[in-house]
Amino acid sequence: MSGCRRQNRAETGWQQIAGAEREQQQTESAGAEPLLRVEGAAVAYGSRQVIRDASFCLHAGEFCALLGLNGSGKTTLLRAIAGLKRLGAGRVRVNGTDVTSLNEYRRARYLSYIPQRHSTIYNTSVLDVALMGFNAHLSLLSQPTQRMREQAVDTLERLGLPDRSGEDFLTLSEGQKQLVILARAILQDAPVMLMDEPDSALDFLNRHMVLSKIRELIKEENKAGLITLHDPNFAMAYCDRLLLLKEGRLVGELDMRRAKADEVKKKLSLIYGDIELLQSGDSFLMGKAL
Repeated sequence: MSGCRRQNRAETGWQQIAGAEREQQQTESAGAEPLLRVEGAAVAYGSRQVIRDASFCLHAGEFCALLGLNGSGKTTLLRAIAGLKRLGAGRVRVNGTDVTSLNEYRRARYLSYIPQRHSTIYNTSVLDVALMGFNAHLSLLSQPTQRMREQAVDTLERLGLPDRSGEDFLTLSEGQKQLVILARAILQDAPVMLMDEPDSALDFLNRHMVLSKIRELIKEENKAGLITLHDPNFAMAYCDRLLLLKEGRLVGELDMRRAKADEVKKKLSLIYGDIELLQSGDSFLMGKAL
């Protein structure tokens, strides 16, 4: 398997795919040391266990979705990996380094995190919000360089926000604000990107644009990306692998680079119940069975 979640090896299966270059990339990824490794993660709120013994890993260049119903623990698990929620057990490694006990400043060099909802930022320009991504690379009282400012402007333009750098962040739409937060995470340049539904406030076209940009960045810069999404169809379209979370436990995974229709339907049914699955070439579309 390309991932290293603890499970029966027969669960996902290896199947030949078309394209020698794609096959070579996957083989190299499978043999490489994981970029992100989560080992036996457990999280509780008081006496209530929310995440139970979650173990998986991501390789460089891999874009993975964490899927589950509301209340399944997706955001909790993501926040725990990011160091924003204390682990009751387990550990998180990035490039072999245990980041569990690192302080926020040092951890930001390994992991970037995009929340569902950003904090309110008053009287701050769009450019200055994006420039906050460089904080992990600046010493105390240091200011971003001119080169950093140019990088920030370029990143904002790539995300469809040209000529917005000087505007007040609060004057933007919710979708535009989320794009600025994405720009901040890109500029942070951590090897692992954690994203909690970054598309939730975006319209249909911008949702496709953002997920496409994230996937492109992860592939071009050999990062590892873990994203929570509500819509499994977007996850199947853009992500290499899907991790399936139910009631705080990882109950399965799908490698979309190899999966066949019967396997996809069987695995997604573990979460979504009775579903219908349409296939067109290598693409799948899920709907609720009537």
